[in-house]
Amino acid sequence: MTRRAPRASIDPDTGKTWLRRAMPLVKAHRALLATSLLMSFAGLVVQVQIPNLLRIGIDKAIVERTAQLSTYVWWIAGLALLQGLINYLARLYLLRTAYEIEYDLRNIVYSHLVRMPFGFFDRVQSGELMSRSSSDIRAVQMYLSFGPSILVQCLIAVVAFGLMLSINVPLAIVAMVTMPVIGFLGVGMRKAIFPVSWLIQARLAQMATIVDENIQGVRIVKAFAAEGRQLRSLGESADRIRWAYLQDARIRSRWTPVLDNLPRLGLALVLLVGGLMVLHGGTTVGTIVAFNSYVLMLQPPFRLLGMMIMLGQRASASARRIYEILDTPSDVVDAPAPVDAALRGAVRFEAVKFSYPNGTLALDGLDLHIHAGETVAVVGATGSGKSTLGRLLARFYDVSAGRVTIDGHDVRELRLAALRAQVGIVPDEPFLFSLSIHDNIAYGHPGAARDEVIDAARAAGADEFVRALPEGYDTVVGERGYTLSGGQRQRLAIARALLVNPPVLVLDDATSAVDVTVEQAIHASLSARMRGRTTLIVAHRLSTIGLAERVILMAAGRVVADGTHESLLASEPRYARVLATELDQEVAP
Repeated sequence: MTRRAPRASIDPDTGKTWLRRAMPLVKAHRALLATSLLMSFAGLVVQVQIPNLLRIGIDKAIVERTAQLSTYVWWIAGLALLQGLINYLARLYLLRTAYEIEYDLRNIVYSHLVRMPFGFFDRVQSGELMSRSSSDIRAVQMYLSFGPSILVQCLIAVVAFGLMLSINVPLAIVAMVTMPVIGFLGVGMRKAIFPVSWLIQARLAQMATIVDENIQGVRIVKAFAAEGRQLRSLGESADRIRWAYLQDARIRSRWTPVLDNLPRLGLALVLLVGGLMVLHGGTTVGTIVAFNSYVLMLQPPFRLLGMMIMLGQRASASARRIYEILDTPSDVVDAPAPVDAALRGAVRFEAVKFSYPNGTLALDGLDLHIHAGETVAVVGATGSGKSTLGRLLARFYDVSAGRVTIDGHDVRELRLAALRAQVGIVPDEPFLFSLSIHDNIAYGHPGAARDEVIDAARAAGADEFVRALPEGYDTVVGERGYTLSGGQRQRLAIARALLVNPPVLVLDDATSAVDVTVEQAIHASLSARMRGRTTLIVAHRLSTIGLAERVILMAAGRVVADGTHESLLASEPRYARVLATELDQEVAP
């Protein structure tokens, strides 16, 4: 199914109220919503006619005996059936409106998230994003769609009051005397609930973060027998949520009974005043029965009014949490006039400085030139800035100072989609989706034929183990690919990058989890694939360094040595120390 783009977006003006900023979404679906509201109003008009018919029927057919009782019975039954049909259609259109608004809002939030740079996700917890993308969106959707419907339902009070005035003015005033009190209490309830609504949503997000981390890190939790500690952490978070919900319940328990029972006070007043009027000949028994029906009819709208106030407070808190995401600009965006260029792969880092969002300095005035088609190995101790090179090259982050160019184009001037389509990265911790192996390899080239996928898998040394799986290339890997070994995941990630056939390839310790024998086979295939392709290899093993024509040594975010493996080994003690350290780690028991 083709994805439909959202029909509207959130108003970017942060000076407006949350509701005014959300109004473009409502207006985009105004036809559906208006149809629902009109039908709902029509149903109310039909509904308020029933007590009036009841009044006339009692007075004329029972008291005065001047008309047939069956006539009024059939009219009332017919109106009830008509009201049921109208309400069914109104509800159907209202739910369609709600789901359309939710669809648009989810797409707006997700579209914004995928445009955010890596730095944003370094700062914000995934559970927090999950909460804002699910329960917060639902809270806003409920208010935007059901809020107008509740207001229309409350119009029954206006329509009923109009009919009551046409029947008996003094009795109508008595029946509606509690309305101002309802409004006053509603405002008080709104002020009391808002802070608690915000707290509930925030603590639900914290709980989502804990659950997400426990699911994603379940292997670490079990490896360190930390289940008890994690359960305590989860229990503490659940206790905080329970406390917030209890505060919400206490507020509602104080206000809701009053809002619900004020209409019943009106019922008692109608019976008292109406009864006295009947005794003195000021009205009829049918009028008292009708007015009692009207007062009972007003009870649901009053309860809905209380629910609307609570929905509004939760929606307000949730909307502000969603807007915090949407109002966060991406600092990695296309230039005003981005360049689309077919790249050959001549790479330059010119006086590049870069610090991660947490303040860690990764590169400090780095200069590096890689010729098109050249294969370069990057060696250095942990924290020297090796992996950062690929991240800046693909513009996952922007440099703090200096510039990164490909074929003379500053990467900030290139269109992001075009840049990343031509810079393939295989990370040291590959991520696989819960899809078939074919679809994982073809992720960057969805239209690839099976033969192309198999060819890429062979080049990455993955074809043999894939064919040994029960369903071969149609085998669905588990979440994050954990049904496969680390080495198998790495080979599939290499195949995924090779299938795209980018002119620039970054292998970030991409065979670290592969045994030496398999690695040699992969290297034999990669050697042929890397000819004519600019390849940057973040290397630790000697065998991986052997793939490169040139080796650079990094320390403290700078290139401190540059040459062949043999020349560096002979002339650069720091290079020998780094290799010795890596070798010790490889052979350590």
